[in-house]
Amino acid sequence: MKVLITGANGYIGTRLLPVLLEKGHNVVCLVRDRRRFREQSDFGDKVNIITGDLLKEETIETFPQDIEAAYYLVHSMTGNKEFAELEALSAHNFIQALNKTNCKQIIFLGGIVNDENLSDHLRSRKHVEDVLREGKAALTVLRAAIVIGSGSASFEIIRDLAEKLPVMTAPRWVKTRCQPIAIRDVLGYLEGVLGNEKTYHKTFDIGGPDILSFKDMILTYAKVRKLDRKIIVLPFLSPKVSSYWLYFVTSTSYSLAQSLVDSMKNETICKDNAINEVVPRKCLSYEEALDLAFVKIEQNSIVSSWKDALNLGYLNNDFMDQIKVPQNGTVEFKVNIPFKEDAGKVLNNIWSIGGNRGWYYWDWIWNLRGFIDKVAGGVGSRRGRTSDTDIAAGDVLDFWRVLLADKKSGRLLLYAEMKLPGEAWLEFKIIEKDGEKVLSEVATFRPKGLWGRTYWYAMWPFHLFIFRGMAKQIIDFNGNNLTM
Repeated sequence: MKVLITGANGYIGTRLLPVLLEKGHNVVCLVRDRRRFREQSDFGDKVNIITGDLLKEETIETFPQDIEAAYYLVHSMTGNKEFAELEALSAHNFIQALNKTNCKQIIFLGGIVNDENLSDHLRSRKHVEDVLREGKAALTVLRAAIVIGSGSASFEIIRDLAEKLPVMTAPRWVKTRCQPIAIRDVLGYLEGVLGNEKTYHKTFDIGGPDILSFKDMILTYAKVRKLDRKIIVLPFLSPKVSSYWLYFVTSTSYSLAQSLVDSMKNETICKDNAINEVVPRKCLSYEEALDLAFVKIEQNSIVSSWKDALNLGYLNNDFMDQIKVPQNGTVEFKVNIPFKEDAGKVLNNIWSIGGNRGWYYWDWIWNLRGFIDKVAGGVGSRRGRTSDTDIAAGDVLDFWRVLLADKKSGRLLLYAEMKLPGEAWLEFKIIEKDGEKVLSEVATFRPKGLWGRTYWYAMWPFHLFIFRGMAKQIIDFNGNNLTM
């Protein structure tokens, strides 16, 4: 079949693509920026790429006429007050474009909506279903609760809570029940309903075999990891306080924390098992899903992460246009250090920066900067990175976003997503000329007003030590020889 995937750079879409290709389908991917197509290096010769921002109808390239089925995997967890209207607009523009094709089926992954008093997030998901039903193609809806897998938002939040807090005071929503499902089973159902006429014009709840409270899930995680954890429920914590609590304790953004806390008042349990009549499947238990997630983490093979999504409001969709660092109205701090070590080793050290490896020199300063950013309402440095060794354009790297990761030319360019009175770029590059090898580091800042310039010059003394020390450590690092 010829299949269209929207949200091909997202958490689900990135993982669904190889599943469909393995089944022999002809896949077309709709992305906002083809430069950020994450699987291009592996599947570039097997897929067709079309571009378009579904919020801007005029930017959407014409869909191929012979599309037979389409996955709508566009999803927002932003705290924007207008997110529901934006989600509806996105779905409407998608339908307008798809109606011009011969598409017979739309497959949509939403959330379980069994309560009458739904959260804003779940109500929006339900409304998107209604918009998609206006299309000519038959709609198949799969509704899931919490998705458990390496890199999923739910898994990473549970992981943060259990790993960091031996004793935690938690809001009353930790008693809310849900039916978690492994990412492997979500993909199995998404592929299983494709072209299956028994699923046309139908809605199915999908979930694993376990019904657990959020408290149960945290404590089960702790048991699997052999951690002794205790949870004390405080029923008087307000949703706003709960959101701040989740924001400071975990790597989530505040807008995502707000959406999650709002949604956690609703039980998300499957109404029935009707899906098994058309797509028979034995789903993994919650513990099995955790074990599988850790296998991927230990193998350093996390395919996608929720943190890499661009719908969090830190950057515009055209952020890749900033690959050329501006020169006008900017200030710079440059470090150039010649070296004799193997260039491949130095390059690998650059590619491993941040996350578990840290920043090579005075890591406590970087951690303090991340904490200050978190207090100020920024992203902080807890997001880490998806892979310890691989980097792709669009990835998050602590409080940076990767703009360019060109290992062939030895260039890594980062854009700051922390709270700043201006904009900041950090570039690493290996330069080889006339037999000499040089590691170049350039920190570029475009200040905003007087406060921006004051901030830059106040940081100048720290730059003198941090960037030169970091460059030397990147060159010399061989294992555990970091100077903190």
